[in-house]
Amino acid sequence: MRGGGRRVCAVVVAAVCALLLSPPCCRRVRSDETRHGSNVSAVHFDSFTRQFHRDYEADGEECHRRRRYFRDATKRHAFLNSFSTAPQSAKYGINQFSDLSQKEFRDLYLRASSDRAPLFSGPKTDRLPAKFDWRDRAAVAPVQNQLACGSCWAFSVVGAVQSAHAIGGSHVELLSVQQVLDCSFKNEGCNGGSPSRALNWLKQTGVKLVPQSEYPYKAKSGICHFFSQSHDGVSVKSFTAHDFGGQEEAMMGQLLERGPLTAVVDAVSWQDYQGGIIQHHCSSQWSNHAVLVVGYDATGDIPHWIVQNSWGTTWGNEGYVYIKIGGNVCGIADSVAAVFL
Repeated sequence: MRGGGRRVCAVVVAAVCALLLSPPCCRRVRSDETRHGSNVSAVHFDSFTRQFHRDYEADGEECHRRRRYFRDATKRHAFLNSFSTAPQSAKYGINQFSDLSQKEFRDLYLRASSDRAPLFSGPKTDRLPAKFDWRDRAAVAPVQNQLACGSCWAFSVVGAVQSAHAIGGSHVELLSVQQVLDCSFKNEGCNGGSPSRALNWLKQTGVKLVPQSEYPYKAKSGICHFFSQSHDGVSVKSFTAHDFGGQEEAMMGQLLERGPLTAVVDAVSWQDYQGGIIQHHCSSQWSNHAVLVVGYDATGDIPHWIVQNSWGTTWGNEGYVYIKIGGNVCGIADSVAAVFL
């Protein structure tokens, strides 16, 4: 990119970050006020509370505060969408997080960390297909919902293990995220963790992940439930972790050869994401959220990664987010792990 392009990009990112990180600013709007300037915000907030089953006391402080966060979110959406003018660009708007402050959102959902990974130095895969998606091969489990627990790091790891198990010839089976949450002692449960540390724990201990039905998800940290080595489950033999910065084509090859990949990204702007391909509004400097990269599509005007999130199917593209390939958008290539069973 030439110098002028870099300066424009820097200005955009700085402006977006300033907006995303600015302090939130709402008050309970009385019925008579909805006829005036607050009309649109009030009507949309009431619609939002019905859609997402919020039950706030009509004139309580909680409702007062949530309406304020909601109104700030609508302003933020307009700003973010002003940069998304190209076809297929990401769109930002109302979703299940629109009544959270930006700090609440970060504290609840963006709790992953990444360990420094070595630069990838392996060979590139020749003759990559223009499109590849592990969902087409029945190797990806359905989208899950971490709820109000910072367990994205565990969901991404378990997602990768589930897919590796399916690629090996088994049916896709939901394995226990709660087991990883409770037992991966080098991580902090709902307070956050690192996919690499979780994978290293699985490799070193030989712990077998049991079915989710035997160790169900509770969206809170608990006491580790141990199983005997004779108990049925799926164990991790090894894993690789690399930085694919500047080598996203090689990352495409790894996805093709190894299966879905865990990645730690900057997802601050994802609070407002509704769909489309993210090309802006992300840094590659602050890793805070773990996801599962399940495919890519380079057949259209904007080549992009296909990424499964753990915020339920009401978020994004039915639980998925698309991220432009090239430029390390959202830090998608900074810390990427593949699993071996």
